[in-house]
Amino acid sequence: MNACPLPSPGRLAAVFFALVWGWLFWVVTTWPITITVTVLLSVAGCFLVWRYGAVDITVDADGLRVGRAHLEPRHIGEVTVLNRAAYRHTLGPGADVRAHMMTRPYIDHGITVVVDDPTDPAPYWLISSRHPEALAAALAPTTSNGDAPRGQEA
Repeated sequence: MNACPLPSPGRLAAVFFALVWGWLFWVVTTWPITITVTVLLSVAGCFLVWRYGAVDITVDADGLRVGRAHLEPRHIGEVTVLNRAAYRHTLGPGADVRAHMMTRPYIDHGITVVVDDPTDPAPYWLISSRHPEALAAALAPTTSNGDAPRGQEA
């Protein structure tokens, strides 16, 4: 979830869209209908903008889940936190076409997770994240054998 108190451009666009429709309804209907339509469209638009591009990233005892993709704990290799420049390089000219990528265009940092499975064709996963350090910390084993439960990022 976005904890930023400032409105995103998407939310502002959704509210502006609702206000335009509210104005159109005000021209042809009454105030109660106008207010109802404007509020409903604002709520629906903000919900759609919030939900657009939302990907559930979960790290637990079953491994790493990114959307519908799953990587078992025994196949999680080295995890690297990428700054903006490294992320863009890994996403662009430094990319491996076999890699599993779960990226969003509005997030410019993330992690790579090396896939430690010789039967998997993907050499690594590239995951965009608003909190790459927290995600990498959740993936870091808490014991030397790596069998301990891990944390979670929403």
